[in-house]
Amino acid sequence: MKHMTFGHFACALSSLVFLSGAVIQESAAQGINLQYGSDNSPGSLPQITDLEFIRLVQERSGGKVKITYFDSGQIGTQRELLQKAKLGTQDFMSASSIMSTLLPELGLYDMPYLVKDRAHAECISKKIIIPRLAPKLEAQGYKLLGVWENGFRQITNNTRPIEKPADLKGIKLRVPQGVWRMKMFQAYGANPAPLAYAETFVALQTGVMDGQENPYSAIRGAKFNEVQKYLSETNHSYTPLYLIASLARFKRLPPDVQKLLEQAGADVQAFAFKKSAELDETDREKLIASGMQFNKADRDAFVAASEPIYQAFGKEVPGGKELIDEVLALANGCQ
Repeated sequence: MKHMTFGHFACALSSLVFLSGAVIQESAAQGINLQYGSDNSPGSLPQITDLEFIRLVQERSGGKVKITYFDSGQIGTQRELLQKAKLGTQDFMSASSIMSTLLPELGLYDMPYLVKDRAHAECISKKIIIPRLAPKLEAQGYKLLGVWENGFRQITNNTRPIEKPADLKGIKLRVPQGVWRMKMFQAYGANPAPLAYAETFVALQTGVMDGQENPYSAIRGAKFNEVQKYLSETNHSYTPLYLIASLARFKRLPPDVQKLLEQAGADVQAFAFKKSAELDETDREKLIASGMQFNKADRDAFVAASEPIYQAFGKEVPGGKELIDEVLALANGCQ
């Protein structure tokens, strides 16, 4: 074997540098490719909102940023996607109630009848979530890019119409993976159990669960009406949809792309609120038309039964009572 001369080595090194530069240029020419995962079902408000964010980003970047989207839990449950984001192996995801398992303060959205309307929800995100709680999520490796909407939640089941909390007694109810939703329905007398959204249809179909609770668009999007008989309008809680990015991956993006993502995430909130208000009406009517038996629950009875939840949150979450008082005060206007 001939020994490589200095000239040969220099030539080889020069070629390697040239090839590396070519690869970098080619990558830049191809643009930035990102991945977005969710367990949101097609046609649901969260999925529609996910797609609106992706549309805005790709349009405003002039095609420089491309986002591949996976819905319906194709690449993982919310818990799995959060873990991937923390590890830096997932760019984006959208999550809802499960966020309270990361940050107890976010359990405030599980307080029954806390959020008055969408103007109130917008004020909460503006005054509390973004300035005070988002930095706490960053400390855990997550970048909060948007506070959108999942919606006001309703109850479906196969046992009986739910008019008062007592009607929930003994009902096996699927709930999201969050402590306070569990405690809420335990206080009402139900037998709640956490289960991934993508697994809920089969659980209802097979009788593992008697019922579940979700906004109208999520109920229709997941086709729960095909395996549920009763639809009760309770509006028992309002849940936001959080756009979460891996902080590690976000920091590696060019500054202009970071700014674009932050702006798009903020801008989608107005779209989500408007779209959700529309779907509340249309999806409810479609669910009723599909054969579900509909009733409106006794709101006052549920509010009265909810007091223990507020008391427990105030005791168990540091600063919980003060946080609830502040949120309630914002219902009178966002100054």
